[in-house]
Amino acid sequence: MYPPDTTEDVRTRAATVAVLPVGSHEQHGPYLPLATDTVIACTIARAIADAHPVQLLPPITISCSHEHADWPGTVSISARTLYSVVRDVADSLRRSGVPNLVLVSGHGGNYVLSNIVQESEGMALFPGSGDWAVARAAAGLETSSRSDMHAGELETSILLHAHPELLKPGYETSDHLADDRPHMLTLGLAPYTSSGVVGRPSLASADKGRDVLAGLVESFGQYLALFR
Repeated sequence: MYPPDTTEDVRTRAATVAVLPVGSHEQHGPYLPLATDTVIACTIARAIADAHPVQLLPPITISCSHEHADWPGTVSISARTLYSVVRDVADSLRRSGVPNLVLVSGHGGNYVLSNIVQESEGMALFPGSGDWAVARAAAGLETSSRSDMHAGELETSILLHAHPELLKPGYETSDHLADDRPHMLTLGLAPYTSSGVVGRPSLASADKGRDVLAGLVESFGQYLALFR
């Protein structure tokens, strides 16, 4: 997941945009690893770096997963800590000659990332909801983004494509829909699912994961153009 670059590789590439994967360490049902969001963020970022002239950074692996605290294995940091880490990374990059930073987020619960970008110059958050929607449609995902909230068709498809060795048996029979989640921020996810799954992982496939990833890489070109 970490870029194998040397200092000279970075100097030669002379990128003006860095890409920072932001994942999480939280439950993803009985068949996906705790590091799923980090794996997904790194997979997207790696594909971006293969297609676009950017500096790829190692991931932030623990973030704001408080809504998953009822499941063992979940670990969180505060939003203010995540805010500080991202801002420190951006400041460090600027000192080394990279003025722009794109946060590649694999965890939807990191709401603070939007505020960091809103308050900063030379920063963007990717993928946006529109990017996900276009990629999902192009890949033929059947579950809506509302229903496919956690460990469902999308996330399982990406891992089936990029890291099938990380999946355990069970996704084929773990579908659970809970579109009505009015108090999740207050109560967490546990009142709405006993397994931790919200979505239809049984519909996942490696081909869908491949096509989602290709769609996101294409969408990233619009973000890169913002900094030219």
